[in-house]
Amino acid sequence: MTNLGKRLTGFAVIASAAVATAGLSPAAALAATPSSAAKTVTYLGYKFTVPATWSIVHVSAASSTCVNFDRHAIYLGVPGQNQKCASGLHGTTEAVLVQPAAKRASGTSAAQDTVDRQITVVTPKIEVTATYGTNRALVTRVLTSASLPTTSRTGTRSNAARSLMAPAAAAAALSASATEYTGKGFDACSAPSSAVMSAWKASPYRAVGVYIGGANRACSQPNLTAAWVSAQSKAGWHFIPTYLGVQAEFGQITSPASQAVAAAKDAVTKAKALGFGPGNLIYYDMEAFGSGQETNVLNFLSAWTKQIHAEGYKSGVYSSSASGIVDLSRNASKYTMPDAIWDALWNGAANTADPAIPANHWDHKQRAHQYVGGANATYGGHTVNIDEDYLNIGV
Repeated sequence: MTNLGKRLTGFAVIASAAVATAGLSPAAALAATPSSAAKTVTYLGYKFTVPATWSIVHVSAASSTCVNFDRHAIYLGVPGQNQKCASGLHGTTEAVLVQPAAKRASGTSAAQDTVDRQITVVTPKIEVTATYGTNRALVTRVLTSASLPTTSRTGTRSNAARSLMAPAAAAAALSASATEYTGKGFDACSAPSSAVMSAWKASPYRAVGVYIGGANRACSQPNLTAAWVSAQSKAGWHFIPTYLGVQAEFGQITSPASQAVAAAKDAVTKAKALGFGPGNLIYYDMEAFGSGQETNVLNFLSAWTKQIHAEGYKSGVYSSSASGIVDLSRNASKYTMPDAIWDALWNGAANTADPAIPANHWDHKQRAHQYVGGANATYGGHTVNIDEDYLNIGV
């Protein structure tokens, strides 16, 4: 779990130089900060000025380094297909991934996704993914220091960045049975490669949780495509599509209804692009939160469920047994309830029982249980850090 206060340290020293650089352009202001506060990173001819506290991480298609956006870093290269990511990574902060362009663009373009808090830039040489938490201005300065745009330019003939950010044409839509299953499953921060999924047919799991989007999705997803989903479905896997958006624990829920509607629409768009047809379950991941956020969360999750239903899908909610799930259960008659719950209770029991939830709540094949968190598991020679789940889902 990522603490917002921890995220501030990466750019605090930059802010201290604001008075000295007042009046300069964003790129010049960052470049003009003391050398101890900033450094220059060069990649394929582009020079990025980043805070001195940021990590510089080189990755490649063959590397296992986790490209995770919950820390201040600039990643250079193509993310590997078999990343070693911790299953519990959540939360997005200011970070940048720069990789070679997948295909040649006719010009330079940029697009912003304010729901997912992400800026994408495409040039004939590179593709850039910049994420942000509380300081969009910082990543904007990093991009402009390399003479890159951060918003679409009027009259741009080819907006390759917007095309890259937009969902690809989906494969044939999977029926609702794709998200139904009774038995063991697992979830990981980054969707495993097809090779790992094939090797893991030797495991006791037959359902896999995948993070399809959201502003706090921490890990890059080089494997998660419509083709990947289709291939795993044909191989007999079922899915737990999960959307990790704004979080109560970070104080990010400020307008519950409108934020939930935006999240639900975004989640459905991304689910469709991956091949999940109407009727499938989409889970909102609401991590554990403290007291004082209950009303905000209930209003948010109620609006999420209403909008998911309006889009023709089923609503699921993942949360802690001690906060989100028990709050839903206690207020079942006051708010619109999800069709299924995914209960985080790390008691090691592979079942869907929870003493905090009445047995007659979500009792018609409407429960999943995350019973182990952050465990390394190895099958077919491939080790993945996972959370373990038991599902009884047939909604």
